[in-house]
Amino acid sequence: MPRKKSTYFLIALVLASIALPVWLLRPGDSSPSDDPWSYVKAHKNKTDHTHLLKGPFSSGSEVTLACLECHPNAARDIMKTSHWTWESQPFRVANRPEPVRLGKKNAINNFCIGIQSNWPPCTACHAGYGWSDADFDFSNQELVDCLVCHDRSGQYIKGDSGLPEKGVDLLASARSVGNPTRENCGGCHFRGGGGDAVKHGDLDGSLYFPSEEIDAHMGRHQFICTDCHKTSEHDIRGRAFCISQTDTGQVHCTDCHTETLHQDERINRHVASVGCPTCHVPYGAVKEGTKTHWDWSQAGQDLPEDEHEYLKIKGRFTWEKNIIPEYRWYNCTSEHYLLGDRIDPNGITDLNHPNGDIRDPKARIMPFKIHRARQIYDAKFNYLIQPNTAGPDGFWSKFDWDTAARIGSEAAGMAYSGQYGFADTEMYWTLTHMVATKDKALQCSSCHGEGEKRLDWIQLGYPGDPLTYGSRKL
Repeated sequence: MPRKKSTYFLIALVLASIALPVWLLRPGDSSPSDDPWSYVKAHKNKTDHTHLLKGPFSSGSEVTLACLECHPNAARDIMKTSHWTWESQPFRVANRPEPVRLGKKNAINNFCIGIQSNWPPCTACHAGYGWSDADFDFSNQELVDCLVCHDRSGQYIKGDSGLPEKGVDLLASARSVGNPTRENCGGCHFRGGGGDAVKHGDLDGSLYFPSEEIDAHMGRHQFICTDCHKTSEHDIRGRAFCISQTDTGQVHCTDCHTETLHQDERINRHVASVGCPTCHVPYGAVKEGTKTHWDWSQAGQDLPEDEHEYLKIKGRFTWEKNIIPEYRWYNCTSEHYLLGDRIDPNGITDLNHPNGDIRDPKARIMPFKIHRARQIYDAKFNYLIQPNTAGPDGFWSKFDWDTAARIGSEAAGMAYSGQYGFADTEMYWTLTHMVATKDKALQCSSCHGEGEKRLDWIQLGYPGDPLTYGSRKL
């Protein structure tokens, strides 16, 4: 047989024995209908509330009370969800005697680090009104913010503690309400970490009105967030990997797509090992740059400032556009750093980490943005500190790390030794939005064959490129 034909035969044979997909696949699920549109509900017509709400309204809570007159269960529904509680159900951790809860309420990250003692600016995105300290009343239905998800006026803005900014016309917002749009969801989710495009790498302001080159679903087909993040009784499907440790309530590509939709059976066989975004989200931050490194140890210096390079209150940054993802095995569960966990200050601490490896039948190779940072820790107790940044005595006002550490540690219920240093951390963010059109998806040569390739096969547990060394089943 001529060498060229022999090579093609080898490639086809090996590709048939390994695996890559089309969308994020849910391990073990049977395939849905071949018609994905049968799973996308028609958008409801907007109800005109102009003559239903009289006003005037002097506070967000007054709007909520008016909403509850016709929607009596809405606040109770919201109060059962993580958009309200900002924490998970209790779960057990090997080194903790009691079950723990994890969520934005108590998690530590390597962006603005955490909300405890920093409530007012952090809770600007909470689905409620007035969370300004640890005593917020999570049982008060009047404090639920209906407008943050349902305003269609375009002028509703939340400020510190989640209260409407001065100048917001509450009556106009109330009369404009309808089903959530990308603008409603993006107002918080595109701006996590202190600004547009900072955190996720696949969520930013370019998705308000994207072209199909930015996202095939939202650009070409005009999807809104709730087309995939389906909602029942105000509980929105989808869980942020950064603070969710289980696969409960996740959104999967196979909610709408069959696992065997490719015409080429060799590609369909990849489904057993590779998550769909690995091929179909080839780049993150395709329009706006995203933050990839944050060095808090440099903060407090009187240096020239640039929001993409250095700010005195936050330190030094690195931003990147069109980032090539980093790839890891992921079985839809994860491990998380919990406040008080010991660290090795000479190493790198994972604040969250995808579970799964080459031998895990539920795991798939998935694309991630990994945000790397250098942040404050207690140099005696060897655990990360939740500092106070906002407020009159916070770091952003006094530029005093010792005071910031003392106030923040007290609010978080942590002992502070009076000694601090800075340690390296990493935080993983799945890349599942900014789905490319099929002609822009990765090709076989992106991962297989000679030359520099995207996938680090050794790191993923293979002896080398499976084209040469065989399939995942070692």
